[in-house]
Amino acid sequence: MMVREHYDLIIIGGGPVGMALSLALRESGMSVLLLESRELPEKAEDLRPLALSYGSHLILHRLGVWQALPEITPITKIHVSNRGGFGRAVLVADGVGVPALGYVVNHHDVFRAMHGSIQACDIDYLEGAQVTRLETSAGQGQVEFQYGGTTKRITAKLLVLADGGRLIEQVEGVTQHVHEYHQWAVVARIKTGIPQSGIAYERFTSDGPVALLPMGDYFALVWTVSPAAAKEILSLDDAGFLARLHGHFGDRLGNLIDTSKRSGFPLALKYADPVTAQRIALVGNAAQTLHPVAGQGFNLGLRDAWEMADEIIMSETEIGAPAMLARYAHRRRIDSKAGRVFTDSLVKLFSNDDPILSGMRNLGLSVLDCLPPVKRFVARRMMFGARG
Repeated sequence: MMVREHYDLIIIGGGPVGMALSLALRESGMSVLLLESRELPEKAEDLRPLALSYGSHLILHRLGVWQALPEITPITKIHVSNRGGFGRAVLVADGVGVPALGYVVNHHDVFRAMHGSIQACDIDYLEGAQVTRLETSAGQGQVEFQYGGTTKRITAKLLVLADGGRLIEQVEGVTQHVHEYHQWAVVARIKTGIPQSGIAYERFTSDGPVALLPMGDYFALVWTVSPAAAKEILSLDDAGFLARLHGHFGDRLGNLIDTSKRSGFPLALKYADPVTAQRIALVGNAAQTLHPVAGQGFNLGLRDAWEMADEIIMSETEIGAPAMLARYAHRRRIDSKAGRVFTDSLVKLFSNDDPILSGMRNLGLSVLDCLPPVKRFVARRMMFGARG
């Protein structure tokens, strides 16, 4: 593929958020280059589930991606409980006026569906492009990258980082804040004695939350544990792993009868401040990486991409100009901060043995369950972001 010397927009990071932004701009008349450092992965078992909010479903539908996903499992009810306590709350889709509170899909399937859409609309997309340097001036940005054994330099009116934050240190005026949770997430697919029926379970424990999300005939497990426990759990055979999980989660789903391979990864809160700089904007995990509790991270990143595209299309000023970037930052400030504070507060409030906080947690969940207007408020913000 021949690339130009100058584009309106260069997106660095060709994962789902970067691809969503390029797809949202495909009929805008803007020239867009999408750079991805990795080659297209082959079809393989990918254990990572994506819990998509109802709002994300709407975005993916408008992008033409939803229809191409091979397996989609709706979440019609969310059951939230506190291990060792009486408190619990249940959110139901009917109570919010939507067919589903969210959907569970495979991360790899979303990637492949988006990649197919990118190819179908002939967007300039380079795989295996290793970006090494960023430079900006008042009028444009420049990207230097390695591709096909050569060094290339291309300019654009706006550079968007959707690369997970790898290049933030090169962006003048932007600071990345990092808080380590000293927790790992262990993920797997679990077959249970009681078949899944569209209910997602979020169970809080002193070690961290454990979530079981309906996914086809299985449940997608996201189990938060200490690093030492993660190492031990990942070394167990299938029977030992299922016994350990059953003892931790309880009998609500009957016996745990089968498991896939397990994988694990460390958890941390990372966020950039501010999310814009001279001719540069950050979206997705470059702007913020959240704890997986409540499944807000990818949904927040997808809203970043959607609102960035909307700002580019609707802006009366030049793409990448200070006024345009200021409007984008203002639009995203409340949603991003609310998502960050919400997930971080859940982790800190529920991942401890404090008896006073335990009583408050149980009381809070019980009160929430008795107040339908509050449940609708919480559910709508989980589905659509801070602006509901």
